[in-house]
Amino acid sequence: MTMARLLSPEEIAVRAGAQVSFLRLPQPTLFAERAMRLRQLAASHPMRDYLLFCAELAQIQQEQLQAHFTLETPTTAQIEAAAKEGLPVLDAVLWRRDRVWIGELRLMMRTLASRIPDGAARDTALRLADAEMDEVDQQADRLLSGVMLGLDLGTAPLIAAGLQLHWARLVQRTQREHGDQRIAPFGRIDDPLSCPCCGSRPTASVTRIGSEGSGWRYLACSLCSAEWHYVRIKCTHCQGTKGISFQSLMAQDDDEAQGEEEERAGAQPPVEVECCETCNHYLKIAHMERDPHVEPMADDLATLTLDMLISEAGFQRQGVNLMLLFGDPDAPPDPGGSP
Repeated sequence: MTMARLLSPEEIAVRAGAQVSFLRLPQPTLFAERAMRLRQLAASHPMRDYLLFCAELAQIQQEQLQAHFTLETPTTAQIEAAAKEGLPVLDAVLWRRDRVWIGELRLMMRTLASRIPDGAARDTALRLADAEMDEVDQQADRLLSGVMLGLDLGTAPLIAAGLQLHWARLVQRTQREHGDQRIAPFGRIDDPLSCPCCGSRPTASVTRIGSEGSGWRYLACSLCSAEWHYVRIKCTHCQGTKGISFQSLMAQDDDEAQGEEEERAGAQPPVEVECCETCNHYLKIAHMERDPHVEPMADDLATLTLDMLISEAGFQRQGVNLMLLFGDPDAPPDPGGSP
């Protein structure tokens, strides 16, 4: 007997003729929403200080995102060439960064230093604000390439915040300047697992709600915060559809769940892990239908315990969170010391 594969909600919708928006570009309020969610999650959280630190970073990113900077964007010829090759036009590794990004980073660090108490974190921010341009660029190259050798672990999350701000602005500006051309600046690329805008890996995925439909899954870029459609119940590493399972903190804590069974009846966790038993990789999925305030980066950061549990089961993390790259299994990452 032949077993038929279970169709995902997106596949059912597509077969029924429904239209699924492929790409969601970074929104004007993306960092404000991230900061708000981080502060919400920080309440009574073991990583409270670090979540609040990241919330302050996100708030400064939002403030600077609204400022005007002269920025070099891709030419029409570059956009057409990337589309022809099936590549992202703003590839994080290949795109020549405008030096304005370092000026933005320095401003961000001085603002951050003015808002946090005296201590190691403040000293690290001020040190980065005064660092030589070439030194900062070298660190950025390592971050974007995933190279740990020679990486300054103290400044890495701060530099990452500057890169996120720069790429979000770059994507928004490119769309405004070239969005009405014959060939759109951003669209499908050959690699369905990488961001169509900058080629980076996702942090997590999110099932969205809204007027365009509910339950469709999008991968959320770890760098520019763009989101692109990817069907559910499909591995984000090997792209297989067999051996997919879902785990959550609620499912892991069986004893507590048993003691509170009636109180928690029908409750579903907003964040789960989609595990693939074929390649032993996983990616988190945040469900807006369970909590409309979920934000991929923030909720991924706040569920570090889930990473630890799934890793102990033999699965390897597929997502990239630039605020989580350098954490010790027993402690959250610390950019030179918590504020």
